Amino acid sequence: MSTATHKLIKGATGDWEMVIGLEVHAQVTSKSKLFSGASTEFGGEPNTHVSLVDAAMPGMLPVINEECVRQAVRTGLGLNAQINLRSVFDRKNYFYPDSPQGYQISQYKSPVVGEGEVTVELDGGKTATIGIERLHLEQDAAKLLHDQSPSMSFVDLNRSGVGLMEIVSKPDIRDAEQAKAYVTKLRSILRYLGTCDGDMEKGSLRADVNVSVRKPGGPLGTRCEIKNMNSINFIGQAIEYEARRQIEIIEDGGVIDQETRLYDPNKGETRSMRSKEEAHDYRYFPDPDLLPLEFSEAYVAALKAELPELPDQKKARFIAGFGLSAYDASVLVAERESADFYETVLAKLADQARDGKLAANWVINELFGRLNKEGQDITGSPVSAEQLAAIVDLIGDGTISGKIAKDLFEIVWQEGGDPRALVEARGMKQVTDLGAIEKVVDDIIAANPDKVEQAKAKPAAIQWFVGQVMKASGGKVDPKAVNVLLKTKLGI
Repeated sequence: MSTATHKLIKGATGDWEMVIGLEVHAQVTSKSKLFSGASTEFGGEPNTHVSLVDAAMPGMLPVINEECVRQAVRTGLGLNAQINLRSVFDRKNYFYPDSPQGYQISQYKSPVVGEGEVTVELDGGKTATIGIERLHLEQDAAKLLHDQSPSMSFVDLNRSGVGLMEIVSKPDIRDAEQAKAYVTKLRSILRYLGTCDGDMEKGSLRADVNVSVRKPGGPLGTRCEIKNMNSINFIGQAIEYEARRQIEIIEDGGVIDQETRLYDPNKGETRSMRSKEEAHDYRYFPDPDLLPLEFSEAYVAALKAELPELPDQKKARFIAGFGLSAYDASVLVAERESADFYETVLAKLADQARDGKLAANWVINELFGRLNKEGQDITGSPVSAEQLAAIVDLIGDGTISGKIAKDLFEIVWQEGGDPRALVEARGMKQVTDLGAIEKVVDDIIAANPDKVEQAKAKPAAIQWFVGQVMKASGGKVDPKAVNVLLKTKLGI
């Protein structure tokens, strides 16, 4: 694969380059919160998943949830990142109505995970490597409800104290497509690891996007932060709009104010939320109620040994083991559920070496294509992995042709059933007896002397005859047998 070149934006004064960094907030997969035993379940009645710690009652002390720490370390390992054996929890002090403590317990100078990287795939087989600056653990804030009363806002503390991993990228991203690919890949890795469910609609994964522009290779410009993005497509749209907005201001002689902005998907534009000076003074200091977090190299090594196969590893195995193209392998491993489905199909095949690539084609083109058309996902597929494997087996051993297989797939999709039994019951086996199709071949050859001459001059033209025979037989003839017979008849 080649390294990506990035897209420049043409302005009135020439080309401009985007510089983008993302802060992704991923909710840790854990049944309880970061510093309390309260439930993290989504969708409860307001203020029903709240402990005294979450509500910041006097004298209530936080206790670290070991599972959240374990998940953060596993995520760091999945990002090829440095795991810091000693980290510190700090208090990030600021007032906001959705923070009952008046501060957020986070990590500042000593995070649990240090530098790492993510390699993303782009159009044209190109790649880009995005650096990870850090991953730190912190508690989520509560949720403000502004639509319950005309004169006041309500606070729902259910989310207060839920564990978050904030994954901060380096400013290595240079266009919207790279940003979308980065979030997509990061989400995929988290889901493979099981450290975050990646549900952006529920807010389990959301991103703050920092955007600035500069002349190519020039000094960094002033950045603006777009808060709380929970859609990969919206992230791309917001970046494109924000970059062009900044370019227009600069080219008109203005300056960019460092500020926090929001994206309005209905209008397709960003708008100012609040000004942001060079840096907030959050008055960080180590949380006096929490000891430094320390663990051994053996602890990290044990977690690393238990990591599942990640997307890039699985992709390499599919390519090497079954001859898949890089694109097909990427499609299969993009979601863990899709990869698992393909693996189950492989496990049920009579001959993996022979039919592994054919199975991939059927999973991607026939099954995924139909699921997309019907607006369904792989978890609700009417055709099971076992049924699809049976269809591929029937093609591979010559029992049915590819055309018959598509008819069989439709029957299984609509009615269910065992593909092998359906082929027997409905007489769908393809004809392999050359004697049974010889007359059909003779008739087509006799009726098309001009095509015969073309085939003799250019043997590849024999495929026209194969198509005609398949059509005449309703697709029930083995195309390989037809090829052999035609070559004999035509003397090719």
